[in-house]
Amino acid sequence: MYALARPTLKHLSALFLSFLCLTSLAQSPAPLQRVQSSDGIDHITLGQSVFSLNGPYKFNIGDSPLDPATHQPLWAESGFDDSHWETVDLTPPEGSFDAFSGVTGYVPGWTAQGHPGYSGYAWYRIRVKVANPSGSKLAIAGPDGDVDDGFQVFANGALLGSFGDFSTSHPTVYVAQPTFFPIPHSGLAATADGTEVIAFRFWMEAATLKYVPDAGGFHTAPALGEEGGVGTIYRVRWLEQVRSQAVGIVETLFFFLLVVLAISLSIFDRSDKIYYWITAVYAISACTLVVQIVSYLSQSISEVTSDLLVDVLFVPLCLGLWMMVWRVWFQLKRPVWLPKVALLLTLLYMVGQLLGGEIFSGLVPHTAAVKLHVVSVAVRLAFLALLVLVVVLGVRQQGREGWVALPAVLMLGVSNFQNELMVLHIRVIWFPFGTTVTLDTAASLLLVLALFFLLLRRLFFSLRLQREQALDIKQAAEVQQVILPQSRTVYPGLLIETEYRAARQVGGDFFQIIPHSGDGSTLIVAGDVTGKGLQAGMTVALLVGAIRSTAELNSDPLAMIQALNRRLLGRESSQATCLALSIAANGSCTLANAGHLPPYRNGMPLDMEGALPLGMIDGAEFSVMHFTLADDDKLVMVSDGILEATNEKGELFGFERVAELLRNSTPVKALADAAQLFGQNDDISVVAVTRTA
Repeated sequence: MYALARPTLKHLSALFLSFLCLTSLAQSPAPLQRVQSSDGIDHITLGQSVFSLNGPYKFNIGDSPLDPATHQPLWAESGFDDSHWETVDLTPPEGSFDAFSGVTGYVPGWTAQGHPGYSGYAWYRIRVKVANPSGSKLAIAGPDGDVDDGFQVFANGALLGSFGDFSTSHPTVYVAQPTFFPIPHSGLAATADGTEVIAFRFWMEAATLKYVPDAGGFHTAPALGEEGGVGTIYRVRWLEQVRSQAVGIVETLFFFLLVVLAISLSIFDRSDKIYYWITAVYAISACTLVVQIVSYLSQSISEVTSDLLVDVLFVPLCLGLWMMVWRVWFQLKRPVWLPKVALLLTLLYMVGQLLGGEIFSGLVPHTAAVKLHVVSVAVRLAFLALLVLVVVLGVRQQGREGWVALPAVLMLGVSNFQNELMVLHIRVIWFPFGTTVTLDTAASLLLVLALFFLLLRRLFFSLRLQREQALDIKQAAEVQQVILPQSRTVYPGLLIETEYRAARQVGGDFFQIIPHSGDGSTLIVAGDVTGKGLQAGMTVALLVGAIRSTAELNSDPLAMIQALNRRLLGRESSQATCLALSIAANGSCTLANAGHLPPYRNGMPLDMEGALPLGMIDGAEFSVMHFTLADDDKLVMVSDGILEATNEKGELFGFERVAELLRNSTPVKALADAAQLFGQNDDISVVAVTRTA
């Protein structure tokens, strides 16, 4: 087989000029003569031109027997008697147009010329006399546009090449592409009178009957001419083929951008599952277009493989995913059976496409395939009905958003009947500026516009909600600063210093200092709520209120801890560690613990029993200890945010650094600064009590 390198973009200008020159030559009447004679042979005097081989052709269905001597097809031989074959002409009717490929000069195939329902092999033979005084090399350009489905070309019995792989009993075919077949000098003038016999051996898949109106063989005539002129036509056709996929290429890139956008949005808002569904549907849509584009622009993917990936796998998955996209978007809880039905319809659609589409010829009998195709149509109608149902329910639930989605959903449903509409000769493909725009492209555009509007609307709502939340957090932080004691407070016999560094705007650490005017004692309550942020801040506000109300009735540390435990019980994800310390005027101390770190006295941690945090179980037992603070003794309570500060190497600030700093009488501010600079991960709080003389 002869092959010609495909054009690159840098040759665009040269190819365009060549095309203009070729057109001028082809339209010039001077160098050519063409005579139709009564012997049924097309007599051509060839100048610098390319001619369409419109016929007459001899045509016969079936396949040729092989010559026992040469093992080549007898029907390709120049001496074969084809006088009993049918005569067909490929001259297109005036104004004919191929609605699928976009080329003019469309000719109905053999199913519209006396062979309805036939698929398999068929042969075309044409006789021509070529006057070629210059002795230039000749070539054949295959049909322009659609062809059903693959073919081999013979000149006087010699194989020139093929479109498709004919090395097996069942040929492998591809999506129609431009073809080019040079004719060697040895393949010319095989007959005594100089007549050339050109034969085309066609193969058509059974599946083509369902999707192509007037299917079978040629739909445009091949062309014969000088090798240079035919080669230029071949390159121009490839450029047109690439241009026809321009919309699909842009659409693919846009779909991949939507996938990246949806993934990015899902990272920022992991709670909203809609972004995962949008990612899935547009990832598969992009893969669908990639397969189709590669099928049109190369022979890397056969037509069977393309049908399996697109029609059997990707298209049913996309329909099922779009069902889930709109269900999740409208937050529909009912009907509860919808996801299961969507999955069932997707699987039925796949089976219907696989068996009913006759992708593998002979897998099921033709009559059964027809019935299964009807099942596929019924499933698509069911999908359309369910999609409309989802949107109608969305209209009832969310109003305006549902009306925005309805036109796009209707177009999506109808676009899945493209092939059936084409068989009914309803136009579903357009060719603006040489590109290809299908009904499916229009549906995709409407869906993108609908989602863009809805996402933009959701973005505005999210921004407004974020502003409101930011205001709430700011106000909560201000309230938290109000309820915290001053950083340095002097009471009779006590100096109390505090530091507080929230990991976020609102923190989960708390402490309260409540002096008792009656007996001169001071109650200090410090703790750490699980979690960070606004939720932890709300729990802190609850505990501070409980501390103040309880202290008015009973300032005993154990009673305080028990009261706080009862207040947190039954509140989901609301636990806290806590220390309650009562210091009498004479320095005697009572300390109750609920899972908190032990305080440090003069740089050494107190030997204190552990206990459960607040809010775990009712009636929990909390540890209580008694000790005395002498003059100049310093007791420091720290939260775990200091100990768990982590540097870039993953090292913890740890107990040893805290103890060393406290032994060196480090001020509380310096201690908090050291932990914060080391690598703050959690709220930091420090309460230091010094007994003064």
